[in-house]
Amino acid sequence: MKTPIALTAFGMIMIVSLRNGVAADAAANWNQHCASCHGKNGKGDTTMGKKLGVKDYLEAKFQAAFSDAEMERAIKEGVKTNGKETMRPFGNKFSDPDIKALVAYIRSFKK
Repeated sequence: MKTPIALTAFGMIMIVSLRNGVAADAAANWNQHCASCHGKNGKGDTTMGKKLGVKDYLEAKFQAAFSDAEMERAIKEGVKTNGKETMRPFGNKFSDPDIKALVAYIRSFKK
């Protein structure tokens, strides 16, 4: 009788943990939600990336120009250029730990 209760409790704890901050795999999130514009390697040389003028995340100059907080805000709130949304917000899609993991993943692109 104790085993089913323990397993149920463990399962509930895991569900709560996943909802409250265990970041999903950043590479998987990148590939699913970001690579279509920013490129799998972060270079931004996709058709949509070129159209939108996305930055080359491999460039140290770009990496130095933006703080982690600025990147987190862009992911969370989206990006507007001249009043037009050029990147949709992902704050409702990603948890804060997911966003921090994406920023770290973007930082890993730097040459």
